[in-house]
Amino acid sequence: MTTKTQNKGLWLHRFAIHFFTFLLTILFFWVLGFLVRDIETIKGPDFEELETKHLDPDLQKSHEKLKKEAEELSLQIKNLKEKQSIVQQSSQNLQQTINQLLEIKRIELQKNQPQQAIDAPDFSNSLNVFLENQKKYQEYSLTIAERVEQEQNLQREIKKISDQLEAQRKTAWKEFETLHKHHRLKLAFLQLAILLPLLAVAAFFILRKRKGLYFPIYLAFGIATLLKVGLVLHEYFPGRYFKYILIGALLLVVTKLLIYFIRLVAFPKMQALLRQYRDAYEKFLCPICEYPIRTGPRRFLYWTRRSLAKSIVHTHPGDQQEEIYTCPHCGQALYEECPVCHKVRAALLPFCSHCGTQKNLEENQTEAEKMTSSPTGQR
Repeated sequence: MTTKTQNKGLWLHRFAIHFFTFLLTILFFWVLGFLVRDIETIKGPDFEELETKHLDPDLQKSHEKLKKEAEELSLQIKNLKEKQSIVQQSSQNLQQTINQLLEIKRIELQKNQPQQAIDAPDFSNSLNVFLENQKKYQEYSLTIAERVEQEQNLQREIKKISDQLEAQRKTAWKEFETLHKHHRLKLAFLQLAILLPLLAVAAFFILRKRKGLYFPIYLAFGIATLLKVGLVLHEYFPGRYFKYILIGALLLVVTKLLIYFIRLVAFPKMQALLRQYRDAYEKFLCPICEYPIRTGPRRFLYWTRRSLAKSIVHTHPGDQQEEIYTCPHCGQALYEECPVCHKVRAALLPFCSHCGTQKNLEENQTEAEKMTSSPTGQR
């Protein structure tokens, strides 16, 4: 089997790919937002039209007429009270004047002076005006009481008609809520009818082209579409239904991912195996069972992945010679003779470090899968 090594490129190029993938996701999400908002502009039910349909026109006219009469009566009462207040203020002033004249009379009597002030025309006029004001004040009070009673009767009639209109308005509101709910479901159906096929197309390309050159484009479109679908579901479906939809989707996704990684461990791909083998060889551990590779100067040492960097290796002239080696724990051949240059090479890596000859690893993959799926081969 011919292995292909993917060029990672410069870190700046990798950063640019990730950055523009994120930017492309935002742009896709933006475009899908325009599409969703255009669908939301579809006109829904009009409450005013439904209200006009259900409310009795005669009751409405009577209600408006009574309200105007009540407003007119309220204005009349207000004017009468203002006039009564003016008359009351005038009576109080006249009463003060009369009291002052009487006080002058009392002083004159005490001093035995001639009685002139009390017989003056001003006193008589003031007294007549005071009595006239008192009469007007009583008339205003009676008129205000009549107007208040009329206003109360009108308010009772208005309340009676308002109750009837409110009952009719509740019927209109119930119909509006039903129509509005159907309209929202219609909008949700139209939006999902566009978004779900797009999400399915994105998922198809993500799964089929995940190793392709333009995979980031499909990934950006898929993420944007998935986010928009989630927002539409959250907006149009009640919370008690949305939580089940969300949990169901998460269960499906998590189950799929779990199955994928279980199969990846049980039946690893060649690229994954090569990364596993390369990392194990760098750590001087068996790629299958992670038993230490005790060759050369490390023959009598003990180490783990964490303690490898701290272990000190003492070399001797005889330790420089490479040798064929098989793992004593699992029996996997780790170093073998190259059939071209006849030097020792890594048995589980594709190329010989001496002559560069590539090895067909398909025959080793089946054996590696068996060893990796065994309890001792699990990482």
